[in-house]
Amino acid sequence: MTRLDTLVRAPVDLAGYRLGAPQRAGALTMAPIFGPERPGIVPPRSGLKLSRVAGYGNVELHNGAASGVAIVPLHIGYIQEGAQNHALCSAALLGAGEKRMFADACCVQAAQGGYLEGRDQWFFVLPRELRAKALQLRGQVGYSKLWPEIAQLNSRYQLPARGHLEQILSRKRAVLTQFRSRLELLPGQLGAVFFAGERFAGLEIAPDPRFFAELWMPLVCFAYGVAAWQAEPPRTEAEPFDADDLAGLRAALDTSRETAAGQLNSWMPADTEVYAVEEERYLDLRLHTLTGVELAGQLVTEHDRPVYASLFAVD
Repeated sequence: MTRLDTLVRAPVDLAGYRLGAPQRAGALTMAPIFGPERPGIVPPRSGLKLSRVAGYGNVELHNGAASGVAIVPLHIGYIQEGAQNHALCSAALLGAGEKRMFADACCVQAAQGGYLEGRDQWFFVLPRELRAKALQLRGQVGYSKLWPEIAQLNSRYQLPARGHLEQILSRKRAVLTQFRSRLELLPGQLGAVFFAGERFAGLEIAPDPRFFAELWMPLVCFAYGVAAWQAEPPRTEAEPFDADDLAGLRAALDTSRETAAGQLNSWMPADTEVYAVEEERYLDLRLHTLTGVELAGQLVTEHDRPVYASLFAVD
């Protein structure tokens, strides 16, 4: 396995984290991350709940667990039947039983007619193309503040230029969710590095495999699957391996995997230096915002060790 700290320079100690063999589904490449676990963090689907949407731009979340702090994932969005649907601009730390109203949430529908489908009560993570702007907008009140960027994203993908994210998340959901079945979530995996085409897209680290498993679909299908869907190469016949027997086939397969793993180095950002600003703290946990020329995102540390990280490429 490849040491993660040899690929990413960050203001945090990434020693102990390693990359597994990359997997590819069309234009989306995922390299699994394995490393030290931090048990006791409340996972986002089974422990963290959307309490209510109190008017445009006001989203209340609840850590319903009896014990343990919840890490609200960066740029998580919720679907609520009968209300406009929103995404958060920042991660957060919520103690057991705590409710918090986020007054700087982004409405992701520009009008009543743009409701996302609410029956499934699923959550998503904003597409990578919107994440840099959403991070810049944290703390700024204004429910419509992301609509121009959503409209631009729709236009880029030959969809009506409106501030309706459901044109991608709902209407293209069947296409996007194929990435979940084409890429394999591995036992013990607690993170991943994602690439769209031959470009770095993002790095995600969770406290433990359970937390990451609950984020898997929103990350693969929506945060990084949207760009990969648009970068899908034309379907061609796969080139057969040059092998005469089973041993030769295994050797050719190993060579192919080594080549794919070696490509990751060249796909990483050339300058990954980032700067950190502390946003909030809970006991020994610290939430930081990271900004750089090519990377941005947020990070939760405990005693200077990463517990959660969501870093994405900045266009």
